[in-house]
This record gives sequence, structure tokens and C-alpha cells, in this order.
Amino acid sequence: MDLPPSLVYYDQGEIGILELNRPEKRNALDDDTVVALGAFFSEPPAGVRAIVLDAAGDHFSAGLDLSRVGAWDAADGLASSQRWHRAFEALEFGRVPVVAVLKGAVIGGGLELAAAAHVRVAEASAYFALPEGQRGIFVGGGGSVRIPRLVGTSRVMDMLLTGRVYDAAGAVELGFAQYLVENGNGRARALELAQTIAANSALSNFAVLQGLPRIADMPRAGGFFAEAAIAAVTQASPEAKQRIGDFLAKRAKKVRP
Repeated sequence: MDLPPSLVYYDQGEIGILELNRPEKRNALDDDTVVALGAFFSEPPAGVRAIVLDAAGDHFSAGLDLSRVGAWDAADGLASSQRWHRAFEALEFGRVPVVAVLKGAVIGGGLELAAAAHVRVAEASAYFALPEGQRGIFVGGGGSVRIPRLVGTSRVMDMLLTGRVYDAAGAVELGFAQYLVENGNGRARALELAQTIAANSALSNFAVLQGLPRIADMPRAGGFFAEAAIAAVTQASPEAKQRIGDFLAKRAKKVRP
């Protein structure tokens, strides 16, 4: 794959692993890396049914690489923000579910990237912050849209105004991530989750990725209709009929506590 040095891809059959690879910069994100992320998730590798998004070193991402920002004018800043929006939307509304492994710094643009993933596993070392207010800037990678949907507008406002930092346990309790594991166990847990996801119907996974966030933004009547339409399409697929038949014939696992 044509990736910059800041990204590394590993193929494990139906599971792909994409790794942020700037550990010397705490995996700070520059525009080249962000554009490459968008291209990757727009056209994920053939045959891959779930992707683990991890990072080299001790940190997921310390956010926007500020080394170039000082030379930007307003037009440059607008164009950069829109590049981030396009890239992270390619992840959020892509064809393949993404499980992110969060450790160390998950701050600023790193938290914005994490928020675009579908499932998030936090190691105990992870800490979450939005220090943009202290830098004299504002979130620009979709954070004002996605993160309040995870944890609420008032909490994001507090983070931006006061620089409040959440540890991993608090972050999972509030909804920044869904799973908490010990340090060093994040990738293994993410791979387990990715394998579970990959075992689902590809059409069902696609419906969840494309339908659920859009329905959440719709008025009730539109949401109910969209839900019914998506349910009808998935139920009519040959794979759904086979899976339902297997369940009725007691060939499929039952849900257990």
C-alpha cells in the first residue's frame, strides 16, 4: 500500500492493523498523515472485514502537529480542517468497522481521530484532554461534532475551557471508550473484538456503520422509516436467511450473560 512513513499496515487475514508511526512525536498528526488515513479508509484492503487502529510507542496521539500551524493564515487553517473532516468521515462512514487502541496521550486531534472509530479500547495508561483552549485555537478535526455526542456538550466545554484531563477509568465510565484493559493488553483485546465483528454479516456491519449514526441525527419519523428500510434490506439477504435458519435449527450460539 502507498502509505507515508507515519503509517504502517499489517494484514492478518480478515483483520487489518493500521498503526500510527511517529512515536518520537507522540504520534502527532500532520496533514500528510491525515490525508493518508482518509485515502486508506476510503479504499480499505480487499478482503478485510475489520481494522484495528493502533499506534507505535507509548501514546495513541498527542493531536495536531503544531510545528506548521504558525505559518498558516485563515484560509490555510480552513482547508486543513476540512481535510481532517473528509479523512475522519471516511473512517466513520467507511465499509469496515474500526476498533481503536488508546494508550498514553489521547488528546486534541488524537481524541478527534479516536471519536471517529466505532469501538474504542483504552489501556490504563490512556489520558484524554482537549488542550486547544490553552493553545489559543479551537478543535478542527470534527471534535465539536463527534465528542459531544459521546460525552455531552457541557463536558466538552469544560475540557476546552479548563484543560481538564480524564484518566482511562473515568473516560470509559463517561463514554470516551467502551473497554478498559491493563497496559499492554489493548491490541490483543482489540483483535478479539475485531474478530467478533468480522464474524458478523458484512451487510449488517455496513448497515450499522452507515445507518445508526445518521438515524441518530434524524427527526423521529425519518429515523423510524430509515430503520425500517434498513431492517427490510438486511432481512431479505440470503446470508440473513441462512443465519436465522441456523438459529432456529439450534446450530447457532444463543446469547448468554
